[in-house]
Amino acid sequence: MFVGGVHLEDRDPIELGFGSGTIDEFPSVIKALLEEHRPSRMPFFRHLADLPFAVASDPSLLGQIHLHYQSAMHATRAAVYYLPHLDSPSLRKRKLQILIDDDGLPGGDTHHYQLSRAFRNIGAVAVLGDEEFGDPGKLSSHVNAETLRFVRLARKLYARSLGPWCVVEIMSVDWMQALADALSVHFPQFINEPYFEECFSQQVEERHAAESLAVTQMVLRARPGLLSETLRDAKTMAAALDGVWIHLDRIIRNARRGKSADRFVQ
Repeated sequence: MFVGGVHLEDRDPIELGFGSGTIDEFPSVIKALLEEHRPSRMPFFRHLADLPFAVASDPSLLGQIHLHYQSAMHATRAAVYYLPHLDSPSLRKRKLQILIDDDGLPGGDTHHYQLSRAFRNIGAVAVLGDEEFGDPGKLSSHVNAETLRFVRLARKLYARSLGPWCVVEIMSVDWMQALADALSVHFPQFINEPYFEECFSQQVEERHAAESLAVTQMVLRARPGLLSETLRDAKTMAAALDGVWIHLDRIIRNARRGKSADRFVQ
């Protein structure tokens, strides 16, 4: 992919922060990170779809998938509350709409609760209750190093710059579709769960991706000195997300080899 006449594979995206006009090209740089780290390219999703049903339907395995996926998702949802540089009334209002989309659904529902119900409905045995996901210290005894690193980085980097938010938002619809497709091979109703169906039909993730890029460009135009850190943190977050899928694939490969679910974490 070319941005400003430069092939992105030949240069680190961070380097693009030092050229004139790069703020205008910021969305293209983030989209290049999507292509480099596209979640659906990761073997986890394919290997999950290819499992024998007797393995894929194991309640403990489903519980481990839920644990690691929900840990990562909760970390990003919670971290949005601490996004920097969105202090003006208009930007606070735009941030609030994203929070409502995640945590202010009708009837007191949230994406967190919807996801947990979706996994319970296919037989998952939850490792942690919904309210236990807020403390990284509690997670540390249940999830592996890659997932825990992502959780901790989300808390740290979201509060420092807007880059991690942008890169996660632009990737989210890709991994949601990949997960829904993989588990629907075994549980055809899974893709119709509200967590997926409402996001897909209302294009929630696409709207959030577009909004994150637009808002971040506004901030960067006002404060161009933030560009380098914003790009650097985006790249760090994208690489950390790869680690979540890598460990989930490790869980799937262990399950195929017949390892007990209580050994999947390591």
